[in-house]
Amino acid sequence: MAARVLVQCVRSLARPSLRLSCGNLAVRATAVPTTTTHRPLSFAADNRNTRWLGQSRISSVSVLCRQYGDLPPLTLESIKDRVMYVLKLYDKINPEKLQTASHFMKDLGLDSLDQVEIIMAMEDEFGFEIPDAEAEKLMTPDEIVQYIADKKDVYE
Repeated sequence: MAARVLVQCVRSLARPSLRLSCGNLAVRATAVPTTTTHRPLSFAADNRNTRWLGQSRISSVSVLCRQYGDLPPLTLESIKDRVMYVLKLYDKINPEKLQTASHFMKDLGLDSLDQVEIIMAMEDEFGFEIPDAEAEKLMTPDEIVQYIADKKDVYE
């Protein structure tokens, strides 16, 4: 009895994920075995996209759905908050001295390698690459905020 349950669980895990489409919303569903018994499930977006998962005597299959969406729109304030947060987490910057107009080298005592590391942290935070020629010009948090806002078309 226990061996049959284990075999059925392994088979259901080996199945590929189902991909359902409901209008303009894409839902990715993955079959996951559970030990509880449920009534049959049905996804009924329309008759062509209906998937029926039947009930089993030993175990049932429940479906985990994950909906994908976009991030909230960027604003100048949210960009500034994220830039300042990343800079405050940088171990060589004293958060008490950090201002939006602070120059990395003159006011905060950083060197060129620290400035490169800051730019890399900004690239990770915002998800795009900043060219080296542009990165050399970004010496204050305000300049970084303005550069990111220009690249992401944020003007409010």
